[in-house]
Amino acid sequence: MQATLYNQVGAEVGSVELNEYIFGITPNVPVMHQMMVLQQANARQGTASTKTRGQVAGSTRKIYRQKGTGRARQGGIRAPHHSGGGVVFGPHPRKYTKHMPRKMRRLAVRSALSAKQADGQLRFVDTLALEAPRTKGMVEVLKSLAPGAGKTLILLQDKNENIIRSAGNLPNVKTLLASYLNVIDLLTYDTVVVPQAALAHIEQWLGPTTAAQAEGEA
Repeated sequence: MQATLYNQVGAEVGSVELNEYIFGITPNVPVMHQMMVLQQANARQGTASTKTRGQVAGSTRKIYRQKGTGRARQGGIRAPHHSGGGVVFGPHPRKYTKHMPRKMRRLAVRSALSAKQADGQLRFVDTLALEAPRTKGMVEVLKSLAPGAGKTLILLQDKNENIIRSAGNLPNVKTLLASYLNVIDLLTYDTVVVPQAALAHIEQWLGPTTAAQAEGEA
């Protein structure tokens, strides 16, 4: 499976061979959705908390007698319908953590990558480098690689401070290490810029050899 290879000024410099096991499968939409729900759930802090009527401050004395007043019966001022009273069925600290088998997690990422490749939203570049942190320089690179693109995700093999800081002030651009590649970022951004070093890491991580090893370990 061939894809066009660009340099960072947008000129074609050749082609790159893509692993069909990663970039050429039929996307499994249910698994992608399940992985997206898992990521969103695992990102929740679960610290929301409310107090019940037994926890709020206030007297437990009956406000007035049960009968003979002509008013509705009342038990105490900490009841939920009173101002400052307790909350009924409110949230309490809990864990929202979800789990998925490793094989399914990798399938979800491979499905997202295959969908991006099928839609022509992956830009493979030989190298991506800037001599110094410069937002204008990053803007020029992105205009060359992905003209007219909306949100852009830049994958990196290793931390590159010049690239990260140059893209930091751009509102629709995000830099991400290839080892942290995930479904939500792939689906959120319109164009994904993939240097060859990052591509090598992705193919090593998600390739069939690694999958076979993982199944053997399981």
